[in-house]
Amino acid sequence: MKPDYTLYLVTEESIPLEQLLLTVEEAVKGGVTIVQLREKKASGKSFFEKAKRIKALLSSYNVPLFINDRVDVALAVSADGVHVGQSDLPLEAVRNIIPSSMIVGISVSTIEEAKEAEKNGADYIGVGAVYPTHSKNDAEVLPKGMLSAITNAVSIPAVAIGGIKHDHLPAIRKMNIAGVAIVSGIMKASSPYNAASSYRKIWDNQIHS
Repeated sequence: MKPDYTLYLVTEESIPLEQLLLTVEEAVKGGVTIVQLREKKASGKSFFEKAKRIKALLSSYNVPLFINDRVDVALAVSADGVHVGQSDLPLEAVRNIIPSSMIVGISVSTIEEAKEAEKNGADYIGVGAVYPTHSKNDAEVLPKGMLSAITNAVSIPAVAIGGIKHDHLPAIRKMNIAGVAIVSGIMKASSPYNAASSYRKIWDNQIHS
């Protein structure tokens, strides 16, 4: 199954599991096409339990689950993909461990990192931070024009991430971008369903405009 990167939800780990499941389900009903489970502080066991529950939920909607950083957790729950950062296990090492059917993505913020990612077998890249974001304290905002320069430097799909709000979509949609990754815009919305649905509506409308 070729992933649809249009609306890529990245979860917030401060949310209790039952609430997380509800939020993710609402977001998926609203049009989210991929979910990345991001846990920076969780123990391996807790991450695994969360991933297992989310995987079961997403399977019923045919939406892929990607695991952030933890290749072991991704393998343990048979996730559809794994997303790594520049300081995680190198791509080639990840590729050696996982089945060939598993998708691998990597975060990049420069043209060099993007080209390297493509060369080393990444299926897609996450490019950011596009705008200032509160979801990741150490995220540096890309210089003007860099998002476009990075996405034009590679032929693999690129997903824009970092502080993306509804009114940013028309400009992003004009670039060589496969989709947008959203954290707070959906996870912290009073209605995750409405938030996801609005992102999708604006994104899809740009195709026809």
